[in-house]
Amino acid sequence: MKIDVQGQDVLSVQGTHDQVQMRPVPPHLEHGVLIGTGTAPSHHGELLQGVFEDDGRLRRGLVTLPCPLFASNATVRLSRWEPELTVTPRWKTKALDAARTTLQVLGMGDYGGELEMRGDVAVGCGLGSSTSDVTAAILAVLAAAGRSLAPERIARIAVAAEMATDPLIYFDRMLLFAHREGAVIEDFHRPVPPLEVLGFSSTSKEIDTLALPRARYNAWEIECFRALRGLMRRAVARGDHQELGRVSTASARINQRFLPVPRFDRVLEIAEETEALGVQVAHSGTVAALLFAPHQPELEQRTALAARRLAELRITDHWRYTAGSETHVPYAHQS
Repeated sequence: MKIDVQGQDVLSVQGTHDQVQMRPVPPHLEHGVLIGTGTAPSHHGELLQGVFEDDGRLRRGLVTLPCPLFASNATVRLSRWEPELTVTPRWKTKALDAARTTLQVLGMGDYGGELEMRGDVAVGCGLGSSTSDVTAAILAVLAAAGRSLAPERIARIAVAAEMATDPLIYFDRMLLFAHREGAVIEDFHRPVPPLEVLGFSSTSKEIDTLALPRARYNAWEIECFRALRGLMRRAVARGDHQELGRVSTASARINQRFLPVPRFDRVLEIAEETEALGVQVAHSGTVAALLFAPHQPELEQRTALAARRLAELRITDHWRYTAGSETHVPYAHQS
C-alpha cells in the first residue's frame, strides 16, 4: 500500500514505508505550526475471527470486511511552543493517545497543539469507530511532521491506544491479522473479492468492546479455525465467492456462543431463501450482513426480498455497498 506523506508547511518526504524516518524538524520550521490531515474508513466487522496456530503458538486473529461507507477525519495543528496536545471532542481520548504516541515515536514528544476529530462512524456497533479515529489521528500527525512509518508500526501504535485494532492501514489486501498485537499472521496478497453487502443492525444496543470478555474457544472450535483459515486462503486465491460466504457463516455460527445475534436462525433462513453467499457479523459489535455476489442473477430482487424479510423481524435499519469495489475510496490516506 502506498501512502503519500505531504504535510502543509513542511518539506515533503518521499520514500518507502519500511522504517521510521527519524529526522529532526528543519530549523526554519521550529517556530512554525505544522498542519496535517488523515482519513481512515470504517470496517464492517469480520469475515473470520478466532484463534490460529502460528509458529507453534496460538494467536488471536481476524480477517476484516472493509466498509468505505463511513470514515473518520483528523486534523492536527502542532507547535513546539504549545504546552500540550489536546483533542476535540474531548472524549476522543484514544485518538489523542495515538497522536501523542506517534509524536514520541517520531522524536517530537515536546510538541503540543490541537487535534480535531470528525466523522460519521457509529459508536458501539462494531463498525470500528475507535480504530478509524486512531488510524486517522496517526496519519494526521505523520502528515504534519512530513514523516512516514511502516504500516505494521502504525498498527502497533493503534493497539497501544485501544488494546485491539482492525488492520485499516492495510486495506489494499486481505490479511489474517493479530488484532491484539498489531501484527500480520498471514498475508493473502489479494484484495477483498467484490462482495455485495446488505448490512443491518441486529439490535439497537451499543456494545462496549473493552468490557467484553475475551472469547475462550474450545479444542473443537480451534480445529475449526485451522480448517477455516485454509478455506479462506483458497477462497481468496480463487476469488471463490461461495466459499468465502461459507467461511463467514461458519465464523458467525461459532461467535454465537460469545456474542449472539438475536434471531440468528431466522437470519440463516433468510440467507438460504434469498440465495445469499452467507452471513457475516461483527464479532465484537451489533452489525451483521447478508453477503451476495455482485453479478448474481436477480441480485436486486434478492436483496429487496432479504430487506423485506429482515423488516419482518423489525430490523429496518439497512445499508448496502460493494466491498472491494473500485468505485469507492477504501484506503486510509493523509494530506
